[in-house]
Amino acid sequence: MSVVKLDGLVALLEGFPALTGVDLSVDAGEIVFVKGPNGAGKTTLLHLCAGLIQPKDGTGLILGHDLSSERTAIRKRVGLLSHSSGLYRDLTVLENITFWTQIAGVEQSEIDSRISWALERMELDNKLQNQKVRSLSVGQKRRTSLAVFIVRRPDLWLMDEPHAGLDQEGRQVVDDLIEESVGAGATVIVASHDLERVLNLSTRVVTLSGGAVVGVDHGGNK
Repeated sequence: MSVVKLDGLVALLEGFPALTGVDLSVDAGEIVFVKGPNGAGKTTLLHLCAGLIQPKDGTGLILGHDLSSERTAIRKRVGLLSHSSGLYRDLTVLENITFWTQIAGVEQSEIDSRISWALERMELDNKLQNQKVRSLSVGQKRRTSLAVFIVRRPDLWLMDEPHAGLDQEGRQVVDDLIEESVGAGATVIVASHDLERVLNLSTRVVTLSGGAVVGVDHGGNK
C-alpha cells in the first residue's frame, strides 16, 4: 500500500517553484532517505507531505488523503521533525511535551504513559524535565523536540536532519527509534546530510535536484 503517492507535484514558496514536478511513491514500512544539494527541495518535500503546503499543480495522496483538499486530516496522522525546535522557550521540557501531546489529540487516558515513555526514551531526567527550554543546550533542545515528535506516534515520520545537534549516544537513540517505529507499522522519510548513517538505515534512496526526483536507488537496509 502506498503511504505517499505524488504525481507531477509542483509547490511554490513565495512564488518560486521549490518543487517542479515530483513523482514519488513510498510504501508502508519503508525507510526512505531523501538526499540532494542545498536548495534541491528536500525540506519543501517533507513540509508538503506533512500537509503544510498547498500544491500548485499535480496530484498527491498521503495516507489516502488528498493533499489539495484534506491537509487537516493529513496533519493529524503525520509527524514532522524540522530544523526549528517548535518549542516554547519559556515553558519547561515537561510543559512543552504535555502541551504538544494534548494538541495532537492523544487520548486523555494515554497522555501520562506516553509522556513518561518519551521522556525515558530521550533520556530527559527529572532535573531536565523542569528546566525551561531557553536554558537548555542545543543537544537537550533536540532531545526535547524528539520527545515531542515521538509521543504522538505518527503513522508517517518526516524527519529533517534528525541527528543534528546530538552526540553519538543520541544519534543511536534516533536510529533505534526509526527502526522501532517501522516495526510498529510506521513509515519513515528522512532528509539528512549524514549520508553513511542514514544510508545504512534506509530501504531506498531518493535523490532530489532542482525540485524533482532525479534518482532512486536501494538503501543499505534492503
